[in-house]
Amino acid sequence: MATSSAVYRSQQPVSTISPQSDLKILVIEHDSKLLSYIRRVIENRGHDVMGCRNLPDALTRINGHGKPDVVIFDENVPSDDESVSLRDVCESIEGVPVVVLSCFSEPRAVMNAMRAGAKEFLLKPFRPEDLDIAIKHCVASKPKQSPMLVVDPQEIELDESRSFVYGSKVMRDIRAQCSLIARVDLPVLILGESGTGKDVLSQYIHKMSPRAHRTFLKINCAAMPADLLESELFGYEQGAFTGATKAKPGKFEICNNGTLLLDEIGEMPPALQAKLLQVLQDGTFSRLGGRSTIKVDVRVIAATNIDIRAAIANKKFREDLFYRLNGFTMHLPALRERKEEIPILIKYFIRKLADKYAQEPLTPSDELIRSCMAYSWPGNLREVENFVKRYLVLGDERTMIAELSSYNHISPSSAPAPAVEDGRGGLKRMVRGLKHEAEAEAIAISLSKTGWNRKQAAVELKISYKALLYKIRQYGIEPPDSAARS
Repeated sequence: MATSSAVYRSQQPVSTISPQSDLKILVIEHDSKLLSYIRRVIENRGHDVMGCRNLPDALTRINGHGKPDVVIFDENVPSDDESVSLRDVCESIEGVPVVVLSCFSEPRAVMNAMRAGAKEFLLKPFRPEDLDIAIKHCVASKPKQSPMLVVDPQEIELDESRSFVYGSKVMRDIRAQCSLIARVDLPVLILGESGTGKDVLSQYIHKMSPRAHRTFLKINCAAMPADLLESELFGYEQGAFTGATKAKPGKFEICNNGTLLLDEIGEMPPALQAKLLQVLQDGTFSRLGGRSTIKVDVRVIAATNIDIRAAIANKKFREDLFYRLNGFTMHLPALRERKEEIPILIKYFIRKLADKYAQEPLTPSDELIRSCMAYSWPGNLREVENFVKRYLVLGDERTMIAELSSYNHISPSSAPAPAVEDGRGGLKRMVRGLKHEAEAEAIAISLSKTGWNRKQAAVELKISYKALLYKIRQYGIEPPDSAARS
């Protein structure tokens, strides 16, 4: 059986992901030949190896010699004591990451290993480099002893223009979860605010999966009307509608044996949700205007920034579709919940964008970093990237610090009525409140005039479609019940 570990490029060579070269590694493997093989691979990397052939001996070794840095555990290790399990090993070595070896890649096996506390999951047989990567990821996922900000971020290059950059403990844990679920053909639902990096996380799952060499496609369910979205997803036959001069395959056909990201899935019209549910159930569908059934094998990753439970309660999202998509749900935290990554991301975007804008890479001062840390970043990573673009072009830290201090993202619906006070502070607050009210009113008028066609409204308001969606949510603008939503 071929290994399912994906090959990806990293900004750092695999051998330098972790600076440690004298790790203490405990291997629990009943097969003496495989144990010797693993021992030889690990010792060649300069690590110390303790080998055990059953669970009781392993627990005794841990109690007598102290906790190792990493444990490699074959889930098929027999035990006379049936009460001793992987969970017991994980609990006995709390805080020590575990790599599980298995002959099976069924979803239940992977999910059980995750629930028990495993950090990595390797299919047998595996290559030495697969074991190297698993160990390095385990070491990278261990919490740091120092309360200082993380200074050793990991950067995994997904393609020529995108990388998965992380440095906080919560994101290390999410990366570890992604590495496990990537190997199992479960649909994944990624929740999180706009701009938190849901599409980047989706690409990472694809790159780590057995489908890594196949097609990865993304479609934004909020960016097009229902009829156009249906034809984009499922394709159409010649003559299916006016202008269909020849047959065209949809994204599901193009993505066969690959991965399809359905971004903004919460914006998908209910009628189209039913057809998507059928594809998730049995992998079959028909093109628009077609009579034959097409069968595909596509892994679906869905992402949304809406409250799915509220959408289900309001009959805007099908409950049965939610449970189909919810093979595994991940919540991507907002940047304000992982502030230790802000300096990492700022320096990453400076390095990435300096060449693009023909600028020398700037070194942000401590004062600028403190101002960035104090700001809430409601636009998350996308807002950080745009901020760095302005910083590189202007090259003036005073201006950027003043910009951060002047931002106020409190919506009129949640802000108290502005009181007229003596002094500049009260007047400024009142002016900002009036500005937000005027902006919300202008957006509502434009949406009403266009029949709630948000793409057309964005053009009239001369802002991006994403910015309009953000402001609609920010100001809590709701359409009339009779309005058609684009």
